[in-house]
Amino acid sequence: MPEPDQLEGFPRLVFDVVTALIKPLFAFKQYDSFLYWPFLAVALVLAIVVFLSHRADGDGNFFKRYFNRRIWGHVSAKADYKFYYINGVLFPAIFAPVIISGVWVGGLAESGLSALLGASPVEGTGTGTGTGTGTGTGTTLLYTVLFFLAYDFGRYMAHYVQHRFTIFWHFHKVHHSAEVLTPFTAYRVHPVDLILMSSFPAFATGLVNGGFNYWSGGAAGFYLFFGLHALIFVYNLIGNLRHSHVWLSYGPVLNQIFISPAQHQIHHSVEQRHWGQNIGFALAFWDRLFGTLYVPKEHEHFAMGLGDGTEARYHSVRGMYWQPVRDLFGQGGDGGKDSHGL
Repeated sequence: MPEPDQLEGFPRLVFDVVTALIKPLFAFKQYDSFLYWPFLAVALVLAIVVFLSHRADGDGNFFKRYFNRRIWGHVSAKADYKFYYINGVLFPAIFAPVIISGVWVGGLAESGLSALLGASPVEGTGTGTGTGTGTGTGTTLLYTVLFFLAYDFGRYMAHYVQHRFTIFWHFHKVHHSAEVLTPFTAYRVHPVDLILMSSFPAFATGLVNGGFNYWSGGAAGFYLFFGLHALIFVYNLIGNLRHSHVWLSYGPVLNQIFISPAQHQIHHSVEQRHWGQNIGFALAFWDRLFGTLYVPKEHEHFAMGLGDGTEARYHSVRGMYWQPVRDLFGQGGDGGKDSHGL
């Protein structure tokens, strides 16, 4: 029986289509998905710890508090499940090719450094495939940290733009229209939003890649764990709680350094004091720098959504895809502030 890479013509097309249709159903086996089983398992353990630590708050039954039908059976959640699958099939095939390539940016950065400063200072090709000697534990650790900082900054800037400019807010409203949060809400993102959220970090990390490839002669690499960037893997262990009703706060000190799940839940609040706050992905530094950090003093209770009564427009796959387009052409696309703007 031929291997997939040996197929050609119609058999190859059938294989690719079937693969695209079933891939979203097996996200629990994919290390680059929030739904990867270790991430879900750790999130469940943390939810149990939070429940036991705050047993007196709300319902005393763990499953009734976090897995009740009011959340998982809400019309908003049901729309998330459908959109997760359909967008998971369509986005890679239709929209992903227009995402800025980090490899391309890295190549440009490396070529630019070579043109300005001459050949790489260490032995190697300088193309990302060389055997340069500018590597070691220190270099790998530095590369790992700087890559993550660049990635986190790129995520922050993409999210900032989505809230700051009306033309992008129309598309980001799809995500904020969720009235309840589950791990599937992380995938409630319009393709335009996904392109922005992917391209900004790709550009930022591409610059880091280019600089390190030049410095190391193309031999630099970062630490991996389970095939994923080590620090991103660590972050993803708690990432699913961002889109949940599990109030996990790091406290007044650590919330100044890292964005806790509770802080991201605040970001989804309908209350005006929360609008445009806690834009960050993992680190709170960018929010503090740009004045968008909100640190809760205690467990806060609030409704989630847009706060203008239009959430129902987005509670269908068709609404998630087309309502932003209707809004954009109906209201114009000038930059400016919005109800959740900055």
